[in-house]
Amino acid sequence: MRILIAEDDFVSRSFLNRLLSKYGECDIVVDGVETLDAFLMALKENDPYKLICLDIMMPKADGVKALKAIRELEEQYEVKEEDRAKIIMITALAEAQIVQTAFEFGCEAYATKPIDTEKLLEVLEKLRLVKRTEPGNGA
Repeated sequence: MRILIAEDDFVSRSFLNRLLSKYGECDIVVDGVETLDAFLMALKENDPYKLICLDIMMPKADGVKALKAIRELEEQYEVKEEDRAKIIMITALAEAQIVQTAFEFGCEAYATKPIDTEKLLEVLEKLRLVKRTEPGNGA
């Protein structure tokens, strides 16, 4: 599975990379513009991301704008619904309006910082991106 981690905070970025690298190849970007560049390059190379962890508060273009642009690019490139990237918004904010807007633009889930490993793995399992044999074993 190809994974894009879009996170400007070093600690969160490192944590997500350590956790998710067990499940696939992780690319890391630090702002909204890099997120869109990486996503578009992957689409053009016909090697799209299956999972995108997208921080809401990033420089250059915030996560909600990046999410909207990603969904528009998928539409332009005629990506089938079942092949669209699964997007998990990552936020330190508990603002209901921002989260609601993200869901309206097509995210599948959100996680709050600090990220709870078990909850994130449960979300990945529900999205059918990972399969675990026992809780917390990461297998």
